[in-house]
Amino acid sequence: MQKRYNSLMPTKKLTIVWLYYDLMNTYGDRGNVMLLASRAQSRGIETEIIEASVDTPSSELAKADILFMGGAEDWQQEIVSKDLTGKKLKVLKHKITHGTPALFICGAYQFLGEYYVTADGKKLPGLSILPFYTEQKKESEKRLIGDIIVKVTHPIFAPYHAPNKPYYLIGFENHGGRTVIPQTSDAIGKTVVGFGNNDTDQHEGFVYQNTIGTYLHGPILARNPMIADFLLAKALLVTYNEKIDLAPLNDEIIQKNRKYLLNFEISKL
Repeated sequence: MQKRYNSLMPTKKLTIVWLYYDLMNTYGDRGNVMLLASRAQSRGIETEIIEASVDTPSSELAKADILFMGGAEDWQQEIVSKDLTGKKLKVLKHKITHGTPALFICGAYQFLGEYYVTADGKKLPGLSILPFYTEQKKESEKRLIGDIIVKVTHPIFAPYHAPNKPYYLIGFENHGGRTVIPQTSDAIGKTVVGFGNNDTDQHEGFVYQNTIGTYLHGPILARNPMIADFLLAKALLVTYNEKIDLAPLNDEIIQKNRKYLLNFEISKL
């Protein structure tokens, strides 16, 4: 039986674990966590945010109904790489492979893969949770920077936007690494403006079960509330074993902003 939740119905609770909030937060990623919580609370869903870092035990990660991790610079990623081992890594892998919805952005996205090759050719191991790799081009080659628009093609998102109409993700990208995924059918979608995973195949992001990896900043959820609602609905499904039809929110201002940005960027093509 499908249920619709709004502020008039009994409260359910979702726990959002923000991984390495103090290290992987270069691009204003607090905005993503705030928006997730806001859209849940507007529907009468209680939220708890756990800010997890190097001193956080794995038992706290195990409480996650939604996982989130943002981007950062190399030195911060090195600290995280040394900490995210043992029980913490085991819990993270279990959560992802058993369907806990998750959003990993930029450097966090790269972490999930098999390895990362630096500009000087050094091969750094990834978490090997997902089957892709990232290569940093030589310092003389350009970073992939600028506005990005992605036409969503992955079927998992179809129930969360208007049928028979394309849905576009809007954001900003800034990365030197080029991520190569084994099958483009696993991408979130195709780039209309910008680069995405790399500067060759015109695809962006990676989807595995309910986990999303992406290069989009913005914050991504503020500009693309469909992704936030996807994460919330999947979290309710996994946590409570109930298929959820989220009550619609008044997104008039967001949609006006999205329309303006889309028209502006596409007009430059």
